[in-house]
Amino acid sequence: MAMHTPTPTGELPVVPQPRPAVDPAPQGVKVTPIITVLVVSAFVMILNETLLSVALPSLMADLSITAVTAQWLSTGFMLTMAVVIPTTGFLMKRLSVRQVFTTAMGLFLVGTAVAMVSPTFPLLLGARVVQAAGTAMVLPLLMTTILALVPIRSRGLVMGLVGVVISAAPAIGPSASGFILQHWTWHALFLMMLPIIVVALVVGLLFMRNYTEPQKVRLDGLSVVLSAIGFGGLIYALASISQIVAGPNRAIPLVVAAVGLLSLAAFTMRQLRMLARDEEPLLDLRPLRVRTFTVSVLVILMGFATMLGTVVALPLYMTDSLGLDTLTIGLTMLPGAAASGLLGPAIGALYDRVGARPIVVPGIAIMAAVNWLSVFLLDEHATVGLIVALNIPLGIGMAMVMTPLLTLSLGSLPRSLYGHGSAILNTLQQLAGALGTAVFIAMLSLGAVLASGTGVSAQAAQATGASWAFVFGGVITTAAVVLASTLKQTPAEVEA
Repeated sequence: MAMHTPTPTGELPVVPQPRPAVDPAPQGVKVTPIITVLVVSAFVMILNETLLSVALPSLMADLSITAVTAQWLSTGFMLTMAVVIPTTGFLMKRLSVRQVFTTAMGLFLVGTAVAMVSPTFPLLLGARVVQAAGTAMVLPLLMTTILALVPIRSRGLVMGLVGVVISAAPAIGPSASGFILQHWTWHALFLMMLPIIVVALVVGLLFMRNYTEPQKVRLDGLSVVLSAIGFGGLIYALASISQIVAGPNRAIPLVVAAVGLLSLAAFTMRQLRMLARDEEPLLDLRPLRVRTFTVSVLVILMGFATMLGTVVALPLYMTDSLGLDTLTIGLTMLPGAAASGLLGPAIGALYDRVGARPIVVPGIAIMAAVNWLSVFLLDEHATVGLIVALNIPLGIGMAMVMTPLLTLSLGSLPRSLYGHGSAILNTLQQLAGALGTAVFIAMLSLGAVLASGTGVSAQAAQATGASWAFVFGGVITTAAVVLASTLKQTPAEVEA
């Protein structure tokens, strides 16, 4: 197997490889059922991540907890994801594919079952942490499996399904939650996921075969600790932005952020030092030296932060400014999520023909336009029709960004770095999601407080806060347009 050194510009040299005419899967490995099971599992797991956003008032009343405490059901989930995902590159080398799949599905199944019957907040929070650990393992497994088993000519189409999972599932969460809460209690949110996960686990065990050989790599304990403190600290600090801006105890999250940054710097230095000594790092950072990967990931993060921030901020605006109920809010969010999901595979097929840049640049530009239009159009008199009309192109734009860039970013790496590249991407996505959610909410709250001091109505103040939030979305998506325009077209596959 050929080894390559970076060029003076930092790129790994691209060595053209013959495109396989047939499925490259090892003998006995049935690609379609394996990827189908992984896509369905990942969809349910990502859906679960935002499923509780609309249910927080019900949980607060039922469990007698405050809004700050209830928010930990989402913050704890993201914290766990950020801590576990950096270890997945190691896990996918040390364990067989079948072992990783079984462990991930088992963790999510147990966490979901416990959450469904949890009588207290601590038990429910613990169940969410177990769910998150399983989710953190499935996403890198899905991406790595596609890159390993699907021919290059078809990857865009298949990655379109992953785009559905990552972009549409979080947006569908509030819609599904609003419908279920209109008829049942919050326990039903977890009950509906159980049969899907059980079937996926059974089917996966029937068809999942190992397409890699486990390696005896050593787990560096110090790297695990530094990673957990670094990424976990940053997620906590980002989730506490509102407290930093206006809270009385702002020193605590600031200290945690500082410790997290220092730990992350130490983690990075340790990984580079281990690479220099030819030791196996917990997270191989060499993918970040590939410009195509790095630029693609940055654009993904900007789009993802905006999308997740919108998913959280729009329901708050529709509740506090427009006075809509949870079912109406869920139905209003659904068309945008559906547009993103339905177009994912088609956009993937288009990517296979024309490459990334002709799709990504218009896609992120659409997202930027929607955010700037939202700043001026979403007031206390806005209609549901207007919100739907803005949300649909936002979903379309997100699909145009995620599907091509998932394929382009990981496809630009040598095969030996697929697992670590996927771990880097998924870890940074958790940070971007936390940043988008926290900043959107902080801007919404701050704008509403300042507007209320001018004597306007509470509904108008909340609408002003929403405008502030969408200014942030407009700024980062506009910057992403500029960055996306520098992308190169689809690289040939490289091997190392």
